[in-house]
Amino acid sequence: MLNKNKILMDFLLSRRSASAKTLVEPAPDRASLEKILKAGARSPDHGKIVPWRFLILEKKVMPSIAKKILEFGALTAIDQEKLNRNANTFLNAPLIVAVVSSPKSIERIPIIEQHLSAGAVCLALLNAAHAEGWGANWLTGWMSYDKSFLKTCLSLSKNEFVAGFIHIGTKTIDPKERERPDMKNITSWLEE
Repeated sequence: MLNKNKILMDFLLSRRSASAKTLVEPAPDRASLEKILKAGARSPDHGKIVPWRFLILEKKVMPSIAKKILEFGALTAIDQEKLNRNANTFLNAPLIVAVVSSPKSIERIPIIEQHLSAGAVCLALLNAAHAEGWGANWLTGWMSYDKSFLKTCLSLSKNEFVAGFIHIGTKTIDPKERERPDMKNITSWLEE
């Protein structure tokens, strides 16, 4: 048991997202993706209300989404260079899992806790994809929150947004380690 725990901790301490730009096909097949989704769905969920859902964006829908990004972005006066980058991120993606924050109207479970649960799902999907040997990256952007884009392009309801677009595919390069926070600067101990 100790050896498994050490392996898991080593994995968590070395976890690094692959740049979405470096991910290529193949992407996980349906059976592999379902395993990753199942792991993601084990995230903390106060009240067991499942305030999120998955929307799978396969390669064949990416041109349509990229076109809508350019159309909707132009209406909101977003810089054309940024719009092109946003559209290309989708055009080049082998597979994206959109984690949709879909809060429930339940008084005893605050909305913020439901949104945080969707964020936990995003990280769990990243870790599960990495554990299965895939490259993965969690992205958002203006498309995650733009109500018109979300309704028209992804058929989301007015109370939903995308907590994360999880890009999953084959890594072309291993991501390099980056500087991490100094734990002394971000940790406080509450003492009597």
